[in-house]
Amino acid sequence: MLAEVGSRCEAVEECYEFMLAYAAQGLASDEGSKSGGQVREFLGRAVLALTGLSEACAEAVREEGLEPADKYAAFFAVLDRDARDSLAAIDLVLAQPSISSQLIDNLNASIHLRALLTDLFLVDEILKKHNKPAEPVIANEGD
Repeated sequence: MLAEVGSRCEAVEECYEFMLAYAAQGLASDEGSKSGGQVREFLGRAVLALTGLSEACAEAVREEGLEPADKYAAFFAVLDRDARDSLAAIDLVLAQPSISSQLIDNLNASIHLRALLTDLFLVDEILKKHNKPAEPVIANEGD
């Protein structure tokens, strides 16, 4: 489950990075350019990653037995609110017939999205510390 949470965080972070580049292009529409075609794909992946994110984080904490559980639960309530607020903004953008660079720039500037990204950086960093790689198996010379 930790890997799933990491993948979700990465999808949102990649979307944000793509949106920064898209906003800088000064496009009037998402039609007719390679990046214009990609903007909806990145936003769609972010929607999938955000849907149920706080529940996935809570499950990862339960699976790993991380403590203090109440501190994680309190933070995941904040994460859930920020994810829902960000989803509302992303869904609104996706509902538009045309997505300009200016529209994406405004989404990037949204306090909701910025709060979410900060939450994700925090969660990702904390959970990385608990996601220990498997120990390598060393064969005996006689095997």
